[in-house]
Amino acid sequence: MTIKHGANLFDLAKELHIEKSSIMDFSSNINPFGSSVKAKKVVAENMDAVSIYPDPDYVNLKKSISEYASCSPENIILGSGATELISKYISFINPKNALLICPAYSEYERELNKHNCNIYKYLAQKEKDFKIDIHDLVDTINNNHCDFLILCNPNNPTGFAFTNEEVKFILSSTSCYVMVDETYVEFTDKAKYSCSQLIDSFSKLFVIRGTSKFFSTPGIRLGYALLSDKDVHQKIQDTLDLWNINIFASMMGEIMFVDNDFISSTVDKIKKERNYLTDSLKLLNGVKVYDSFGNFILCEICSKAVTSASLYDSMAKKGIIIRDCSSFGLGDYFFRVCVLKHDENEKLIAELTKVLS
Repeated sequence: MTIKHGANLFDLAKELHIEKSSIMDFSSNINPFGSSVKAKKVVAENMDAVSIYPDPDYVNLKKSISEYASCSPENIILGSGATELISKYISFINPKNALLICPAYSEYERELNKHNCNIYKYLAQKEKDFKIDIHDLVDTINNNHCDFLILCNPNNPTGFAFTNEEVKFILSSTSCYVMVDETYVEFTDKAKYSCSQLIDSFSKLFVIRGTSKFFSTPGIRLGYALLSDKDVHQKIQDTLDLWNINIFASMMGEIMFVDNDFISSTVDKIKKERNYLTDSLKLLNGVKVYDSFGNFILCEICSKAVTSASLYDSMAKKGIIIRDCSSFGLGDYFFRVCVLKHDENEKLIAELTKVLS
């Protein structure tokens, strides 16, 4: 039995012959502690808003994002999820030579290929624990005359992260546009790793964020981009539909981005459980665990006792879904798990111990 990552929980439950509620999905990187109670309460108390149009300028939503992301409201673009904005930015930049750090999210390469872009791949090496030398990266950019760089920060699936000072060094040492996907940056120290504070100073920087993962709201389809290049900003804005963010997504965003209790509590709980998982995974027989700044952890089966695909199948039969990382080009012995609640994390470790002992 092989159940591919990406199948929804309804399909998984049917194939596994178990209730959907019984599945523990360690392949999905969504905050397991749920979304902001304050934001949900506002929506619940204002259901009649379904009969009115949202503010087309989304002034209050952008104000909340501005406060949260430490950048000017005028440098914010709203989108229906992050992927839409990634596609539009690449389209308008229309790069000729792009550098893509691998392994990485496959959507980046797919979008670049739409524009016949020459793609250079900078391979993060497991021998170096997937850590990247910033000076070597800059030399690679300049030597290949790259005009576009894509960073997933922290990187999915390796968990490595550049500091904002390192990204500042890249921007100052090259002439290329830099797109930073910060889908997972909120699970770590934003002050050190987020590039949002650089936006107002660097016109060639484009920061992408969504609300699906950290804020646990994939259903509202709210993403946003930060950039100070006014020309590109206007070109992207001109292609977006009027009222492209529905009123309930806007309403939730206005509250959750400034719900500091929710934000700090989520960071603390994720950090605690990530530390528990990391320490516990390191005790597994024949498994190497890579340090992560995301809400997920990359592991390598060094013993070669089982492949990641067979481990996936064994765990799936127990209602536990992990991520087989062979699709990232990492070979047959890498898997990734995300952080869930403590009892689920304990169950994962117990079952992995049985299979790998």
